Amino acid sequence: MAPMSHETAMNSGGLQAIRSASSPGSLRSARIEEQNRLHGRFASMPILEWNRAVGEMHDAVMGQACHLCEELLRQEGFGPPPSHYAFVAFGSAGRAEQTLWSDQDNGLVYGDGDDAENAAYFAAFGNKLSQILEQAGYPPCPGNVMLSNPLWRGGLSRWERQFMEWREALGWEQVRYLMIASDMRHIYGDQALSCALRKTMKRIMELDQGTERDVIAAVLRNTVRHKAALNILGQVITEAAGEHAGDFDVKYGLYIPIVNAVRYFALQYGIESSSTGERISQLYQLEAVPPRWLESCRKAFATAVKFRSIAPPKLEDGMLTGTHYLPQAMIKQKELRRELRDALGTVRLMYRTLQRQHRYAERKWL
Repeated sequence: MAPMSHETAMNSGGLQAIRSASSPGSLRSARIEEQNRLHGRFASMPILEWNRAVGEMHDAVMGQACHLCEELLRQEGFGPPPSHYAFVAFGSAGRAEQTLWSDQDNGLVYGDGDDAENAAYFAAFGNKLSQILEQAGYPPCPGNVMLSNPLWRGGLSRWERQFMEWREALGWEQVRYLMIASDMRHIYGDQALSCALRKTMKRIMELDQGTERDVIAAVLRNTVRHKAALNILGQVITEAAGEHAGDFDVKYGLYIPIVNAVRYFALQYGIESSSTGERISQLYQLEAVPPRWLESCRKAFATAVKFRSIAPPKLEDGMLTGTHYLPQAMIKQKELRRELRDALGTVRLMYRTLQRQHRYAERKWL
């Protein structure tokens, strides 16, 4: 067996400290230590490899938070979980694309058993786990997509009813919820439950394809609302006012438009992966989209991931945190500005393609 490299040993050691944390406080400390180590490695690693290491850190923290939650509930007299459960992530965590800092986007699915007993225990579990994650440095989701919210917690049959309610309504908000749910990824617990939930999701998303009740067409309608942050002269559109005046919003100006476009094509072709990179790779394999288009998309996505991570962090209570804005001083750097304009040009071409598809779908059902 080949000896373990120094870097691999450091990675393993940092994750082991996280996985052996015995309290929310020690979990936070272990996360800070690993976060600082990864921050120091940013310039010396390929961006997507570095981002995978960041994702491993977050997965380890979230998994240990679930373990601690069970232990704390036992100490409080709730006993062990009354049924199997799976903790799942949505958003950038679901896509394994977090920066060093991240908020909560998660949910919970649990198995069969006494409905009242399950509901009571997992309501307490959801509230306690959200508190532990917040202590570990993950602020609450601004949109309340968290397992502490009953909308994102339940047994398989309740999740199925919820999905069906959303797809029957097909309003902007309900379609947004389905888009969020399509990015789910298993983090901790019974993986069979996560798989069952994803299969249920896939089946419901495929209902009525080719009709005016087509969910994928509704996803396209939501998706084309985002546009590339380039004006007609090819200039980067920055924030016009406020504390970030002159800065560029990497998350909503570049990253989210790419994520949404790739998600749409993944749903259209039945791809189950939640990661944007994996979705692009599978679209390649299916030869569903022109290879040159996908190669440009892959390059633009790598740029988006990099730019999300180079936004200058700040220190809050010992933990690195940051915004999704690229300061105007950085945008003025010639090489960064060229990369940004190239990536935004790709996004603009992607959305022209999507808008043509949307116009065709709209005419089809007139």
